[in-house]
Amino acid sequence: MTATAIRTPPGSARRLGFLGVLRSEFLKLRSVPSTFWTLALTVVFNVVFAALAATFVAGRLSAADRQKVDGIRLALAGLHLSQVAIGVLGVLVMTSEYGTGMIRVTFAAVPRRRVVLAAKAMVFAATALVVGTVSSFAAYFVFQTLLSGSGTGLKSSLGDPGVLRAVTGGGLYLAVLGLLGLGLGTVIRAGAGAIATLFGLLFAPALLLDLLPHSWQSTVGPYLPMQAGSQIFVAVSGEPDSLGTWTGFGVFCLYAVAAVTVGFVLLDRRDA
Repeated sequence: MTATAIRTPPGSARRLGFLGVLRSEFLKLRSVPSTFWTLALTVVFNVVFAALAATFVAGRLSAADRQKVDGIRLALAGLHLSQVAIGVLGVLVMTSEYGTGMIRVTFAAVPRRRVVLAAKAMVFAATALVVGTVSSFAAYFVFQTLLSGSGTGLKSSLGDPGVLRAVTGGGLYLAVLGLLGLGLGTVIRAGAGAIATLFGLLFAPALLLDLLPHSWQSTVGPYLPMQAGSQIFVAVSGEPDSLGTWTGFGVFCLYAVAAVTVGFVLLDRRDA
């Protein structure tokens, strides 16, 4: 990801208001080819996995499994891959400018560094939310369409309890995950290191948790980032130890807030 240079006339930094910074960050995000491909992969992963789940998984579930499976979570199975795309893009939104040295041009144009980070976070979060929500609804409708006449008992409508919130929650989950990546990118400033940290934070704790006693698993497990965040896109939770929908999502948001807050603190304390 290579940021586009924005030339700023001498003295214009004082005249550049927050809306101008937002506009420039949007232009940077839009002008980078990797942004298009990453967001396109987000949509493809969600829709393709929904189609595969409806075609090859739903019909092969036993009657007992159908009673336990959350059809919405199955429809949104692609989120487990699309989160990788959004997380990487969130990291690159910040680290790409450090990698190319363009961050010095950005800070020369807007000396208030925290304003730059706030604008980046707002532009990226809005973009991730829109793409994530649209792709989640697309995945849901593809899943429901391919289930027509299958008799699996997994069909639902948006008016059913928890369904609209769960499908919308797919977009919310991706937006917050992207902000977590952006925060880590601001703190670490190196793309590879931030990406490794992000996915280590998401996937490694769940693997390590299997080595702990069961009592620890039920106590600590629900508060792990991915386990807590995924509650927002589950229509009906079948896990007794899991956090509530909004409690889990709130915990997940705290991880992102912590990363972005540390980024805000360090941004003014280090050289560009």
